[in-house]
Parts: sequence; C-alpha cells; structure tokens
Amino acid sequence: MTITTTPLEGLFIIKPAVFKDNRGYFLESYNKEKIKKTIQDDFVQDNESCSEKGVLRGLHFQKPPFGQAKLIRVISGRILDVVVDLRKESKTYGQHFKIALNQDNKHQLYIPVGFAHGFVTLANNTIINYKCSDYYNPTSEVSLLWNDKTLNIDWEVSHPTLSKKDLKGLDFSSFNSPF
Repeated sequence: MTITTTPLEGLFIIKPAVFKDNRGYFLESYNKEKIKKTIQDDFVQDNESCSEKGVLRGLHFQKPPFGQAKLIRVISGRILDVVVDLRKESKTYGQHFKIALNQDNKHQLYIPVGFAHGFVTLANNTIINYKCSDYYNPTSEVSLLWNDKTLNIDWEVSHPTLSKKDLKGLDFSSFNSPF
C-alpha cells in the first residue's frame, strides 16, 4: 500500500497492493496500522451507492461538529471524483482536485474533514464504497452547487443526472465556510 500526496494538503491517494493470478486478484482495501502515520481518523460508518452512467452526486459535506473524513473507492465501474477545499485558513481554500477512480486502478481517495466531495459516474452500474469518520447527520448536511462558476469544475460530462438537492446547491461566492 502506497500513500501519495496531492496539491491539496491533507488529501491523499492510496494505492493498495494488488496481487493477481489466474484465479483473479486479492487486495487489502484498508489497514489502519499501515496508514496510521498519515491518517488518524477512526471510521465509524461504511456507505455504498450504485449509479448509472452520467449521475453526478455532490458537492456534499457535513458541518461541524458532524464533519466527516471519507475514504472513497470504486468497487465496480468508473468515476471522476472531485473535492473542494473549504478550510478558510488553507492556502488552497476554494481550489478543487479531480481524480479518476475505477475498478481497474483500485486507487482510493482519502478526504479529510473540511472538504466538499462529489463524483460523476462514467460507466453504468458503478458501485462506490466509502468509509466515514462520523455518522450521517441530515441536519448538518450541506450541498454546494455542482456547476458553480467560481469553482469552475470541469466534470468532463454534459447534462449529468442530478438530484433535486444537488440542483439547489449553495453558490460558492455567497458561501461562508464553517471550517
């Protein structure tokens, strides 16, 4: 398992060792002992979603005291994963990072508290699994507008399928970050 930094401080790409043979493959998707020098979060909840191609979910986060760190991985299919730094004191506040996660590369993305997260699916029946460091709290959930002009994120798809919640996300220029 290797852990790689990104341009956004605290955001890491985790590349598990994959052992393949004629039967298939084996990998260790999570090992607290191996990542504890880099990631100190205790994960308390696992979530899974399945989406058809072109579904965009995000940009979501939970306000303190219910902020969630996440460890994202794709079980089946492909996504473009996007995070936005919402930490006011960060040198990269308001900047975003994108990465392709898929069933072939098996890479994972660790997202600390203080980031908004979203993804768009690039294949049918894409299954995402992610660990969270706090439980879901619907009263603290916030959604930023996925196509906000200030954030200027190229999602690399046109006309994504969105939920009603995501269509009504907050505009980043009038957003006051709680982090």
